[in-house]
Parts: sequence; structure tokens; C-alpha cells
Amino acid sequence: MTMKNTNPTRNHTKPRGMDNVTHLTTSTEGQMSKLKEFTTQAARPLPVVVLADVSGSMGVDGKIQALNLAVREMIEAFQDESDLRAEVHVSVITFGGQSRVHLPLGRARDAAWTDLGANGGTPMGAAFDLARTMVEDRNAVPSRAYRPTIVLVSDGQPTDEWKQPLESLLKNERGGKAFRMALAIGADADHAVLQAFLADPEARVYRADEARQIRKFFQLVTMSVSARSRSANPNVAPSAGDPNGGWDL
Repeated sequence: MTMKNTNPTRNHTKPRGMDNVTHLTTSTEGQMSKLKEFTTQAARPLPVVVLADVSGSMGVDGKIQALNLAVREMIEAFQDESDLRAEVHVSVITFGGQSRVHLPLGRARDAAWTDLGANGGTPMGAAFDLARTMVEDRNAVPSRAYRPTIVLVSDGQPTDEWKQPLESLLKNERGGKAFRMALAIGADADHAVLQAFLADPEARVYRADEARQIRKFFQLVTMSVSARSRSANPNVAPSAGDPNGGWDL
């Protein structure tokens, strides 16, 4: 006895070529998935750690306001960066009264900036310890990350023990290999300490005699990091002759 098929979904015949369309769709989705996976894996973290002096002296002559504006603009510029090779991660460590992590290290595109205030002494040594701990942390800076950039900005002299913490940072495998940049703000900044941080007699301590030059310095930092992120090898610093490396305030 032959049963009549009353289910319209059974024995459904696909239009000619439908199998090929389905195959192509599946194949395309697979390729897109692989491309997405490749893209995700290809973007390696490029960490930028800012050590910012927020001691009481930064509260005069518009310095803390200029610093807030400069760091905010730098982060916004990093958020616009898009490269398959490198993804900028950023952190801000402050030292004023006490040293603390103001902005935890994470993707710049996810960073939400809140302005800094100025207060207290200048515990720069404690900031060096926090920076070393951060770059040593394999969860914060994975093995596949590019060499970090560490930026030091100060308008005064350290009020805590800084030599041993700095030595530990520079002897650290990652801290020692990091690109380092330093800005001295005003006449009271300790250039010797900033030069020791750079640990390179040919490296330059930038100087900001006016608050507006703080912003220009961070624009240089932004250009340096952006040039690295777009280069064939982000582990190499842009050369002095590179148009992106036109260093002057």
C-alpha cells in the first residue's frame, strides 16, 4: 500500500544549483571565520605605560590641566589606530602623594579617561616599582606583545628612594628592553633622574618650559607609537630621519 505524502516539507526538491549556492555560502563563511581568526591572532599588543607626576607642584601654571588634555588626546588618537599587526594598549601610573595605577593596562579602544588631580610629594621610586610589576605580568603583557613604551613625565625631584626601583626596572628583561621617553616640566625638574631613566647618554630628555609644550610632547609620543604600530617591525624604533620621528617641541 502506498502512503500519500501530506507533509510539504518532505521530499522537497531544491532548485538546480542550490547545492552549489549552499556550498559556496558555507565555504565563504568558513573563509570569513578563518580571516577573523587570523586578524584576531595577528594583532599583537603594543603596550604604552605613562608614568605621570601628579604631585602638588603640578597644580600650578596650568600643568595638570595640560597633562590631562594631552593624555586624553593621546588615548583618543590610539583609539583611531587600526592595524592588523599591532593593537595599542595603554596604562597610566601616577605618583603624587602615593603611587597608583590610574588607568589599568588594556586596549586603548576600550580606555575611558578620567582627569587627574595634583597633590602631595613625588614618589617616583614607587612608580618605577609599579611599572616593573606591570610589564613583568604575563597576563597584562603577554609573551606575544611587542616591546613596551614607557613614558616618564615629571616637574620635580623624587621624594622617595628611586635608585634601586629604577635599577630593578632597567634590569628587568622587559623593562630594560622597553622604549623609554622622558619629559622634564619646568626648571625644577630633575634632569639627572630623567636621564638615568633613559639609561642612554645619547637619548634626549625633552623639556617643557610652558604647559602647552606638555601637549606637544605627547603628540610626539603618539606619533612614535603610531609609526611603530604601522611599521614592518613594531619592535624597532622609528629612525631619527623618519618624517614621523621629527623630534622637537
